[in-house]
Amino acid sequence: MPQNKQIHLDNRPQGEALASNFKLVVSETPLLKEGEVLVQHHFLSLDPYMRGRMNDAKSYAQPQALGQTMGGGTVGEVIESRNSKFAAGDKVVGMGGWQQYSVVDADQIGALRKVDTRHVPLSAYLGAVGMPGVTAWYGLVKIIEPKAGQTLVVSAATGAVGSAFAALSKARGCRTVGIAGGPDKCKYAVEELGFDVCIDYKLHQDATSLSRALKEACPAGIDGYFENVGGMILDAVLSRMNAFGRIAVCGMIAGYNGAPLPMTYPALILMNRLKVQGFIVSEHMEVWPEALKELGTLVANGTLRARESIAQGLEAAPEAFLGLLKGRNFGKQLVKLI
Repeated sequence: MPQNKQIHLDNRPQGEALASNFKLVVSETPLLKEGEVLVQHHFLSLDPYMRGRMNDAKSYAQPQALGQTMGGGTVGEVIESRNSKFAAGDKVVGMGGWQQYSVVDADQIGALRKVDTRHVPLSAYLGAVGMPGVTAWYGLVKIIEPKAGQTLVVSAATGAVGSAFAALSKARGCRTVGIAGGPDKCKYAVEELGFDVCIDYKLHQDATSLSRALKEACPAGIDGYFENVGGMILDAVLSRMNAFGRIAVCGMIAGYNGAPLPMTYPALILMNRLKVQGFIVSEHMEVWPEALKELGTLVANGTLRARESIAQGLEAAPEAFLGLLKGRNFGKQLVKLI
């Protein structure tokens, strides 16, 4: 069995996450038991939710244990199997974590899923045709419930979730406005992802200024908002929401280092009778088949052309993750492990 490089959470952040919170270790891969498979990971997914799990605090997920391999989504190939459902050479997606190999009990429901790479690249199963894509689908379809002609807005517009949101929203006939950081990302959002407009939040020092830009981009107001960031951006969007608008709250990356995120005018929720709903996509597994079918079609036919930022090698994962938290990635952040 091969030696396995892993990255553990060595200590918890005090405020901002640092590379020193992580530790690279090498271990022996255990021999397979009946029902298990050995997977060699090709790509590791890095996602903002991982920052919250680094804290020992109440959250929707258990904190990441110290001295254990960081959790995370992976895609790869079965290289040895003692399970009749999987054979060597199968391409699979699972939660293998920050490591080169994983031994998986393949009889455990949801632990491992075969994927078809004939029309969809393997890496896309960690992005557009994976958890981020389904996240966008659920927030849009089940919470925002769009109607053709409505105006929808998404923050972190060029990330994995925002990219999928654009394709899904445009497919439903909606005016789709993105918020992203920097001219290159905004240009990509419009020219490649299909956004009608993308606002560069870095050009705005406060919510009032950003609200004026939103008024110009959304002359009919905002009917639905997909929230990934919080803080100033949420304040600005709230000021432009239409009555009976819907807000799907997916993430609050502006507060992931522990700083509070006060809302300036929460009374707008009442005044405009807004629906504001947070959600965790892993709690809605019943929608995954329908969502993945639509997302896979959009990728296969070229409608959804999500960009990827790829760091090389497991050792690069901590710095790539810290860059993700600061918005340095362009599209879905992955680590290539082979």
